[in-house]
Amino acid sequence: MRLWYVAKGSERKGFDQNKGVRKLARERVGTVPPAHPIEPKDKRKKPKHKKPAGDEEPA
Repeated sequence: MRLWYVAKGSERKGFDQNKGVRKLARERVGTVPPAHPIEPKDKRKKPKHKKPAGDEEPA
């Protein structure tokens, strides 16, 4: 049994318009700052009452 097939060369991808637009924007504005994780709400919530300046607990 013989299998006949034509070896395909790697197809060249066409121009990606979105990538081109982003590339131009990066050249004009600069790179985007790196993302940072969002802290849980209980950690970023401000305390309801400020602690007095003289009231510090010894560690």
